[in-house]
Amino acid sequence: MEQHTPIKRHPSLQAISGDHHFGLLLVWKIGEGLRYNVAPGRISRYVLFFFERDLEPHFREEEELLFGKLPADDALRKSAEADHHTLRELAAGIRKHPDDTAMLKAFADTLREHIRFEERTLFHHLQQTLSASDLELAAARARNRGPELDGQWEDVFWKKK
Repeated sequence: MEQHTPIKRHPSLQAISGDHHFGLLLVWKIGEGLRYNVAPGRISRYVLFFFERDLEPHFREEEELLFGKLPADDALRKSAEADHHTLRELAAGIRKHPDDTAMLKAFADTLREHIRFEERTLFHHLQQTLSASDLELAAARARNRGPELDGQWEDVFWKKK
């Protein structure tokens, strides 16, 4: 297994980085649901619920507060924005085809890799590139929605019965 040295996260990025825990938890829930042979439509309903209430607002915050502070031609910015676009397209595909397990797997795999990219590469770049005031503004405006969503969903398909 590949070892990664933990990266010291700038305090101003910790709230946005903390959102990634809930994104990885979504990936795990999708995987558990598929492993337990849960009807894909049940999983899809949760994915779309979480996407609309957590991931999409999180993406907008990152794009506005962080990526938008980088030059438009910055390769890492372009990569992150492309990932967001792909995840939005996959969510739209899940909405149209809620019983497509391959789409659910693709969404989970793409989200996992995107979060790893942000945590291991992009956030380090942001810390080195953005001003302290830009980072502090991002921290002041970022909002972690993951914990508040926990009690809003009753169908916990990811728990083994």
